[in-house]
Amino acid sequence: MHAVVLHAFGPAENLRYESVPDPVPARGQVRIAVKAAGVHLVETMMRTGGSTGMMPPLPELPSIFGGEVAGTVDEVGPGADPAWIGREVVTAGGTPGGYAELAVADLDAVHPIPEGVGHETAVAMIVTGVTALEFIDLAELTSDDVVLVTSAAGGIGRLVVQYARRLGATVIGAAGGPVKTEAVRALGADLAVDYDEPSWERTVADHLGGRTVTAVLDGVGGDKARAACELLADGGRYVIIGTASQEIFEPDPVTVKERDLTVIHALMIMIGRPETRPDYQVKALAAAADGTLVPAVQAFPLAEAAAAHAALESRATTGKVVLIP
Repeated sequence: MHAVVLHAFGPAENLRYESVPDPVPARGQVRIAVKAAGVHLVETMMRTGGSTGMMPPLPELPSIFGGEVAGTVDEVGPGADPAWIGREVVTAGGTPGGYAELAVADLDAVHPIPEGVGHETAVAMIVTGVTALEFIDLAELTSDDVVLVTSAAGGIGRLVVQYARRLGATVIGAAGGPVKTEAVRALGADLAVDYDEPSWERTVADHLGGRTVTAVLDGVGGDKARAACELLADGGRYVIIGTASQEIFEPDPVTVKERDLTVIHALMIMIGRPETRPDYQVKALAAAADGTLVPAVQAFPLAEAAAAHAALESRATTGKVVLIP
């Protein structure tokens, strides 16, 4: 089969499209003919050889990245029911990574794709959708909230905007550039603001007309996160859901105490409770099936995985990045 292999840590160009042996499913596993594979920002960081406490351990090289896989079961291992052959499935536990034409997964980590849900949508929901739902629950959003979502045109941000609007909350989506801002506006945000423009915070304040932001869900970090936090009302919730800028920000302890802020490290909480993930995976796929959540997908051919990494790193993508064999 063909796969994208990393032989040495470094730039995106180190991802090589080449022929490798077909994987063979072991006991209790199925093999999936991959129709779509998810790409994560964290994988771009791991590719460079960088590591933080919020990242998985670096893999041994050579390595094939990507555990998010959707496709058709074409073979089962010993102990797995042959009835799975031909079924459309999705998993967050594909091995070797999903950057390949074939991947295997433990049967207990595989979910049938609901009727009417495409492979690209399924692979977008199995981790990104799950993450968005967990973040929303941790933020304890209600219809009374005024929610500011940064990185609102990203894979997670778009889903948070949609869900918060369905709750009846007032939603402000912040993103970079007119194309992304327009995408956020199309999601139904009450205000879509370009945080690359100077004084974007004033635009938000003017729009609210005396109301204040009660919850910030920040997926970008850095100076933009600092500005978002300054818009937060005393007693508000500041929820850290990512660092797309790769610049960490959180309000200092003095500010937190003086303003009675609640800071929620949502990503760390989520990582620390993996037992909840299967339930959220079922919920995320159901939300895609009934139209509650509609992920945006930006697809690249599998052979162009390096270009996908480069685009994701430069924040030139909108929605979930997916590779298509």
